[in-house]
Amino acid sequence: MNILPLLQCLEPCLTPTRIGQMSCIIQAMLSMTGRVTMLGISRWTERGGSYRTIQRFFSTQALPWGQLFWLFFHQHLFCADETYVLAGDETVVTKAGKQTHGLDRFFAGVYQKVVPGLSFFTFSVISTKQRCAYPLRVEQVVRTAAEKAASRAQKAAKASKPSGTKRKAGRPKGSRNQNKLAVELSPELQRIQQMLHKQLHQIAGLIPLRYVTLDGHFGNHPACQMVRQCGLHLISKLRADAALYFRYAGVYAGRGRPRQYGAKVDYRHIPAQYLKQVRVEKGIETHIYKQKCCIRNFASP
Repeated sequence: MNILPLLQCLEPCLTPTRIGQMSCIIQAMLSMTGRVTMLGISRWTERGGSYRTIQRFFSTQALPWGQLFWLFFHQHLFCADETYVLAGDETVVTKAGKQTHGLDRFFAGVYQKVVPGLSFFTFSVISTKQRCAYPLRVEQVVRTAAEKAASRAQKAAKASKPSGTKRKAGRPKGSRNQNKLAVELSPELQRIQQMLHKQLHQIAGLIPLRYVTLDGHFGNHPACQMVRQCGLHLISKLRADAALYFRYAGVYAGRGRPRQYGAKVDYRHIPAQYLKQVRVEKGIETHIYKQKCCIRNFASP
């Protein structure tokens, strides 16, 4: 398949020379095996893809990758009657050495531990009909000193907290009501929110997005408010021990503030009235329940 005609939509951002170089590089990356390096790319390219050409392509001024991804998606992949969901996730590439820009220690889900390497955060649009994801924005994660300090402080607070101790029942003396919507975002959430703003500005309403889906690391109230401040809703996963409560459906007692929280949700004995679907796949039976619940740390159900 000739890749060059597919890249003609990138002419507003790239010169014909750069488009030709990109065509050679793409063919090599789709053909090669193992880790992708400039030397490896040059070995798999045909005429016009020497090692010096590959070096010049990556060493010249940075390409507007976000705009290139969007132009390609809009030209070849976008479907007007499709429903899309925006998804964000972080990926870690192991890397040795000391001179690479952004080299740090990151938690890698594949290895289930912290490893030295590079981290990249990606926003993609997911086609709900074709069940495919199309990357639109990829940025390298370079943690600032403030972000590292916040991470160390959170880890120290967890270590200093005595285990097995419970505070007394009732409200602590001298505590005041707090506005749950006024959330101070961590440096990590601020960085992701900036990326989200850029992506929404680039889409400019062409795709009617309503939801952003993130993994369980962002299943908390600050991340939810970060997404809500961008005018979207968050799809994520709470912790397995999250304390959810049914909304109170009883009669008002006639004094004080009306009750908001009802019975606590027992995940092993959810009332049958909330059961929406039962399916069996490969001998595994799955029950799907749906109901609006409350959680004390969140501002809304």
